[in-house]
Amino acid sequence: MRIAMVSEHASPLAVLGGVDAGGQNVHVAALAERLAARGHAVEVYTRRDDRRLPQRVPLAPGVEVVHVPAGPPRTLPKDDLLPWMPAFAAVLAQEWADPQRRPDVVHAHFWMSGVAALEAGRATGVPVLQTFHALGAVKRRHQGDYDTSPSERLAVEASLAREVDLVIATCSDEVAELSATGAGPRRVRVVPCGVDVEHFTPHGPALARTAPSRLVSVGRLVERKGVDTAVRALPVLPGTELVVVGGPPAAGLHRDPEALRLTALAADLGVADRVRLVGRVEHADLPAVYRSADVVVATPWYEPFGIVPLEAMACGRPLVGSAVGGLLDTVEEGRTGALVPPRDPAALAEAVQPLLEDRRRRERWGRAARARAVARYGWDRVAAETEAAYADVLTRQGRAVPARTPLDEPLEAL
Repeated sequence: MRIAMVSEHASPLAVLGGVDAGGQNVHVAALAERLAARGHAVEVYTRRDDRRLPQRVPLAPGVEVVHVPAGPPRTLPKDDLLPWMPAFAAVLAQEWADPQRRPDVVHAHFWMSGVAALEAGRATGVPVLQTFHALGAVKRRHQGDYDTSPSERLAVEASLAREVDLVIATCSDEVAELSATGAGPRRVRVVPCGVDVEHFTPHGPALARTAPSRLVSVGRLVERKGVDTAVRALPVLPGTELVVVGGPPAAGLHRDPEALRLTALAADLGVADRVRLVGRVEHADLPAVYRSADVVVATPWYEPFGIVPLEAMACGRPLVGSAVGGLLDTVEEGRTGALVPPRDPAALAEAVQPLLEDRRRRERWGRAARARAVARYGWDRVAAETEAAYADVLTRQGRAVPARTPLDEPLEAL
């Protein structure tokens, strides 16, 4: 199968930790690589944000990243990219007009990618699947006036949900949100995000400890991630330190607004000596951070899916998180972790304390978390379910489903 992925702002080549780099970049890269390993040819189309970038860059065997000239060749905030989507679509349509380059299916990631992919797909007769990764209605509900999304976002997302051939939602909470747009059950299929269970494992080195108990929080340093909830819980958790991973490199934390806010809050609460902001940690080093935790905490206001819970689970650590979004699916209450209301430090402390006091329970939950990560969220399974969604769309439309080709055969044969 020849598969086109469109990820207009989130290049799988991007260095993680930038303002608009994160879970979607990881998702697109890992999914593309695993689909290629299953015998498919994958091209990932992303916007060229540097004029020095070559048009095509190999990502992995069977995967190429294609840089699309749409808008100025420099980094722009993703919320400013909508005016350039017609140009993006024109490039896709021109590329796919060539039968030798036309994909069998297109998988758009994020709503603006869907705008470009649907326009090009209609022009060339290619079916389009859509993963939103985040819904504007949810973002606006929680961020209000702080939401910087274009005003058209909600209407465009609703239209996409009704017009693409299939929406691949990442969790059941998203299905409920999509139903309000008129996307019926036959138009939506749940395929969760995945985790590299060979990289994130319980075995290996761990970050050195500096207190009897440790909580770990991982994620971008933005207010909606709710790290302040964990800071506010510390006064009633004596002997417990909080390690916060994310944001700029450690040398730049003194200029980061959210890092400064969290540092000031810790000082006001008298727990500054137990809050350790370490900044960005390279992907290769993250498992050691998770392994050092007694409990991983993830307390966002909202979360479309949430990769951190999967990484913590794969590392065999229990997680206490907000009862929102994808965490409602990934965390098994009382078996792999616990869920609490967002922005509720007292509830967080109440859920964490019994785990800190009971090593056997932590170990039992950690084993169950690892088993669940491997069985449900490994990338091999996620890729297989995504492939099945592609095949289902082709079958519904009366199209042949191309046979898979092993990687040692020429991709041109596809």
